[in-house]
Amino acid sequence: MKVRDSGMPDEEMWTGFFDPSRVLEVLGLCRGVQDVVEFGCGYGTFTLAAAGIASGTVHALDIESEMVDVVRRKCAEAGITNVRALVRDFVADGTGLNDNSMDAALLFNILHHEEPIAMMKEAIRILKPNGMLAVIHWNYDPTTPRGPAMEIRPRPEQCIVWGHEAGFCFSDHNHYNLPPYHYGLTFRKPFN
Repeated sequence: MKVRDSGMPDEEMWTGFFDPSRVLEVLGLCRGVQDVVEFGCGYGTFTLAAAGIASGTVHALDIESEMVDVVRRKCAEAGITNVRALVRDFVADGTGLNDNSMDAALLFNILHHEEPIAMMKEAIRILKPNGMLAVIHWNYDPTTPRGPAMEIRPRPEQCIVWGHEAGFCFSDHNHYNLPPYHYGLTFRKPFN
């Protein structure tokens, strides 16, 4: 199921919004993480940065075959061999990954989907105990140059409620400002 209101801008504009390595560092995703899954990899903006820190595999999933082809091409050109890019409708069919198998899951600019809690529940299923769910989204601000319509754009507080409903733990110090247009949140899967 395609995410509503998800039209990707051209790649040059999109990549101008982020310093992917810096965003991952701020969120606490650093060397030592083994296996990562990215829900909706798009152009691979964060995929390639995650591949540089993951000692295992980065599972880059997207419903758009064109986006998956872009990620595969970029990885081949850069000599990156630890990315597994797949066309997958992870909302309808899940990720296809095993329970308790991932160290980190990335839900970046995607929680305006009609079923955000379902995505978070799939993330908690596949994360190892104490695994991290990292979320970024557009600020709730109509002046941002992109982003979903305001009526479906989640505020951080809403994402936190969804995370709790999905079973994640969250503490206030895990809320990050990611200028110029985004915020970030990190959640943990409980040990039991």
